[in-house]
Formats: sequence, C-alpha cells, structure tokens
Amino acid sequence: MSDPIALASTTPIIGLPLLIPGQAQKEFFVNQALSLLDALHTRAVTASQPAPPQSPNEGDCFRVTAPAASAWTGHEGKLAVWIGGDWHFVAPREGMQAFDLSAGHSIVYRSGWESVAAPPEPTGGTIIDTQARVAITSLIQAMVAVGILATEAP
Repeated sequence: MSDPIALASTTPIIGLPLLIPGQAQKEFFVNQALSLLDALHTRAVTASQPAPPQSPNEGDCFRVTAPAASAWTGHEGKLAVWIGGDWHFVAPREGMQAFDLSAGHSIVYRSGWESVAAPPEPTGGTIIDTQARVAITSLIQAMVAVGILATEAP
C-alpha cells in the first residue's frame, strides 16, 4: 500500500493559501489568494518605506524597508499588501521584479532588493568625442526615463 500524498498548505512561489479537504469557510482562503494575485499581478509597489501609510487603499502594495515600524515590524524586505482591512506580507523570491511607482524605477530581488543606478555621464579624458558623449548621455537618460536605471539606490 502506498503512503498518502502530503499536500502543502501554500503555493511554492508566492505563498497563496491552498484549500484542503473538509476545510471550513473556504471562501476566505480563495478570496485572500485572489486578492494577493490582484495586488501582485502588475509587479508594482506603491512605494518603498519602513512604516505603513495612515490610510491605505484596498490592494495597496509596499516594499517594507529597514527599520520596519508599527504593523510592519519584523517584515523588512517583504511586500506588504493591504487586503480586507489588514496587512498581508509576501516574502520575495530570487529574481522577483517590481516597479517602484514612487521612485520611478524597477527593483529586483537578489538576496535583497536592488536597482541599477545610472552611471555618471562621461567627463574628462585626453580625447573628447562630443558625439560619443552625447550618445552615451542620451542612452543613460532614456534608461532612467523608462525605469531601467535608478537615479539613486533603493
């Protein structure tokens, strides 16, 4: 006779709650999972900050920075999602990407949240190639404008 299959209680990637046989009030688990998917599907965070806002809107998503305070204490680095009048926390996974709406650039999780800072514009040197400098500066400005490069560290 084979052993029964052991099922997890959450999904492996973003930790959505799974239903189990005979579970009471299944609608709460399904609604929580759908709300988390709704908040995270755009892969955008409203802002990166250490404490919750005074009046969050349903579905608001924030990256919790250190030192976390108030209801976010102990959740540094996680994503905080406001669902049903309470904060739900999602631990990031390696390679997870999000767009920080308040900062205007992308962030990626690699053992911690990172962004790519814009390199300095070219200056100095013994031979000055004006056209090359203009092209490099234009590339840097274009990547900052679309959020690929950050103007400062996350």
